[in-house]
Amino acid sequence: MKRTFILMTLLALLGFHHAASAAVVKKVAPTFWWAGMKNPELQILLYGDNIGAATDVSISSEDILLKEVVKQENPNYLILYVDLSEAAPQTFNITLKQGKKQTVVPYEIKQRREGASDVKGFDSADVLYLIMPDRFADGNPDTDVVPDMLEAKVDRNEQYGRHGGDLAGIANHLDYLSELGITAIWLNPIQENDMPEGSYHGYAITDYYQVDRRLGGNEDFCRLVEQAHAKGMKVVMDMIFNHCGSENYLFKDMPSKDWFNFRANYVQTSYKTASVQDIHAADYERRIATDGWFTQSMPDLNQRNRLVADYLIQSSIWWIEYAGINGIRQDTHPYADFDMMARWCKAVTDEYPDFNIVGETWLNSNVLVSFWQKDSKLAAPRNSQLRTVMDFPLMDQMTKAFDEETTDWSGGLYRLYDYLTQDLVYADPMNLLVFLDNHDTSRFYTKEEDTKNLNRYKQAVAFLLTTRGIPQVYYGTEILMAADKGEGDGYLRRDFPGGWKGDARDCFRAEGRTAQENEAFAYMQKLLQWRKGCAAVTKGTLKHFAPSQGIYVYERKYQGKSVVVFMNGTDKEQTLGLTPYQEVLPAASATDVLTGRKVALDKELTMKEREILILEF
Repeated sequence: MKRTFILMTLLALLGFHHAASAAVVKKVAPTFWWAGMKNPELQILLYGDNIGAATDVSISSEDILLKEVVKQENPNYLILYVDLSEAAPQTFNITLKQGKKQTVVPYEIKQRREGASDVKGFDSADVLYLIMPDRFADGNPDTDVVPDMLEAKVDRNEQYGRHGGDLAGIANHLDYLSELGITAIWLNPIQENDMPEGSYHGYAITDYYQVDRRLGGNEDFCRLVEQAHAKGMKVVMDMIFNHCGSENYLFKDMPSKDWFNFRANYVQTSYKTASVQDIHAADYERRIATDGWFTQSMPDLNQRNRLVADYLIQSSIWWIEYAGINGIRQDTHPYADFDMMARWCKAVTDEYPDFNIVGETWLNSNVLVSFWQKDSKLAAPRNSQLRTVMDFPLMDQMTKAFDEETTDWSGGLYRLYDYLTQDLVYADPMNLLVFLDNHDTSRFYTKEEDTKNLNRYKQAVAFLLTTRGIPQVYYGTEILMAADKGEGDGYLRRDFPGGWKGDARDCFRAEGRTAQENEAFAYMQKLLQWRKGCAAVTKGTLKHFAPSQGIYVYERKYQGKSVVVFMNGTDKEQTLGLTPYQEVLPAASATDVLTGRKVALDKELTMKEREILILEF
């Protein structure tokens, strides 16, 4: 008995020693993949203590080819490239051997969903509703604090702290968004931001394959996408390729210093990305703009490193395939490497032909913005492959246009006319994202007292929803939420009233809104619901006339049907002769979408101060 006990003890110790000496894999990215993808190559990143010391790497599958094993300066990484051309759905083993030590990593290749490559992207028929999840609604207070995360507290009085909004809160209010008339929701980043502070906004990703647990989790996100789709709404996911969070394991224990710009040393960006297309720019100017870091807590990724590029490209394709999202908004697009980002856009659309990506192109002129759009003549022979860009210069014009008096040569609505006359610089004006504000800018109303001027709001919303491009509405605009960027970014992203239990008001319900808020909500709702069925606006051409007597007139037309907008940009009644507009007035009268009344279109038209007519033919 004694000898048997000693033998068993020795075997147990040997087994423990073997297990202890085998490498422990802490991360596998991507966590799984799919058979039948158009691009058969897959990069698998393995991270664990000293796994790079393996002298033999093999896979158990007969129909998967191990093409390449890439070791890094840091022995805690191994990067494999495999060919899935002949692969069926399966689970196979990746075996790492070092002498007598052996580590086995199971890896799954899943079956693709039927029709997965046919995902419908967002386009000019859609209106995107931008939500910062932490600030919209708290649907599950149990996830407000996750004790083992670095910022494990909620303080709604702190503008830069976490407030507890989550994916469940968004899911709970999908009916509200559907009732409003929204066709797509764009979420500020939802991937893990396990940072010690400022993690509420989501722009310092610490795990590219994990939804932040305080927002819910991966399954919660998939469920939200399914619920949105069931209500006829698309989902756009925010992604960041330029930088990650300093608590990301890829930075804390980096594979090699060339995964990050300036060899992982903090050098501040100049933010002057116009240098990318500036034909006079010094090399230093270009480098400091694109390779410099946003902040010390956001290390700047080096997309020229092919391992980094493949990692980022695959992470986006993984989310499209896994969650079924309809679009991506790419943060700080011009700050990343042009050629890699073009390769990424093409890789995504090769896999999903109707998918759409919008890049944040925050530049101060339409010429500079147009450079970044797919097929831009200004960028040729280079091509960004980026279908949609953000029209920040038009936003700047709209913040002023509805406050000023319009003349025949300047001010007010003339600003909009003058700007749109320059659309020839764009390869595709219909694929511009147009917006009044977003999470990085002052809201359309900077002060609550200014919201009493509903004429400004109504003209802005009417123009936004009837001009060319893809409209985006920032959460709370429909209830006149106001904020000035000068008071802090956290204030721009304040909580939606009624999203938290115990809120003094619930603006998700008509009873919780003021009379003025309900008027604003109903106005936007009317236009949004009408727009969904109006192909002249969602697909049509744009023809416009120079403002006359302060009135701006433009037509949207598609397959014989048209919409003509008359907008008085002055604070007085105006009578406009209609002879110059006969080419867009095919009938002697038309119905105004806003009021339902019949409008006679004889020799002249009288309009009240700041009046809007949206006429259907």
